[in-house]
Amino acid sequence: MKKITNFLFEIATLRRMVRSHHQMIKEADDNISDHIFRVAVIGNILAKLENCDDAKVIKMCLFHDILETRTGDANFINRQYTEQKEEEARKDQLEGLPIAEEVLELLEEYEKRESKESIVAKDADNLDQMLLQQEFLLRDDENRKVWQDFTEKKLKTESAKKIAKEIRKTNPFEWLYSLAEKKTGYKIDN
Repeated sequence: MKKITNFLFEIATLRRMVRSHHQMIKEADDNISDHIFRVAVIGNILAKLENCDDAKVIKMCLFHDILETRTGDANFINRQYTEQKEEEARKDQLEGLPIAEEVLELLEEYEKRESKESIVAKDADNLDQMLLQQEFLLRDDENRKVWQDFTEKKLKTESAKKIAKEIRKTNPFEWLYSLAEKKTGYKIDN
């Protein structure tokens, strides 16, 4: 029980870890927990659209970045100059937990990107990045286009590609404007 309790406290630190893209986009203040949550929701939706094992995809999404409590969130620049001991971090982190074997197998599958579920989970990870780019770079057309082009090229599933196209043309507040119009009758132009 001590190992489980310590693991749960360790996972909680992800709420306080600002993601590394804050280095480039100072307004971006999301944390690893925010990211994991939205990736899991996206993964669930994509798994349904792509007709694959949604429980497996959700688990991959939930655990894909937990090792960052130990390795940090290394961005593209960081990864060019540092060695990440991700496999060692995962094994050390999960050792002794009743979920260790299952999670390690899922993460190995996720990293290989050979199964439909692992591809869907990675697409969910990339779609979250596109959503973030849309949220924080909405008024910076040039940089948003460059980043979103780069991210969109990584997508593999047809459903993710269709969602990406919608992300690119949707104002992040459109859901709110639509709700306000529906509830009050007042039209907000965006």
